[in-house]
Amino acid sequence: MLKNINPLLNADVLQVLRAMGHGDDLIISDTNFPAESVAKHTSHGKLLRIDRPAAEVAAAVLSVYPLDTFVDDAAARMEVVGNPDEILPVMEEVQAEVDAANGEPLLMVSIERYAFYERAKSAYAVIQTHERRFYGCFAFRKGVIPPDGE
Repeated sequence: MLKNINPLLNADVLQVLRAMGHGDDLIISDTNFPAESVAKHTSHGKLLRIDRPAAEVAAAVLSVYPLDTFVDDAAARMEVVGNPDEILPVMEEVQAEVDAANGEPLLMVSIERYAFYERAKSAYAVIQTHERRFYGCFAFRKGVIPPDGE
């Protein structure tokens, strides 16, 4: 165990989060997402897993992962097919974790399903959760940590 590190962040996930650079995307997916096949296209090339609900995984990741402040789509969600403006409970829960980690509201943008798959394929890595609710798929673009005192 490590102090002040969420215990959901296993060694493989921590290594990937540390290796990622500014602008790299991380995908957090539900159990229905084609995570294994999509992960093969990513920079990391292997699927990561954290067997917890999406909001818990998002909270753990965002406890150590800065979001990009230079773009409008630092946090994104897969939109509901046929109803892109619908916000499901899983999306509300992850939105709350994004806001908490950011220290202020940061609205997630919606991405059409197949466009989300394409963004996921060009991501650095995919973490599959055990989230069984539909549309529990999210993309987070990594930001930077400023020098001390700034």
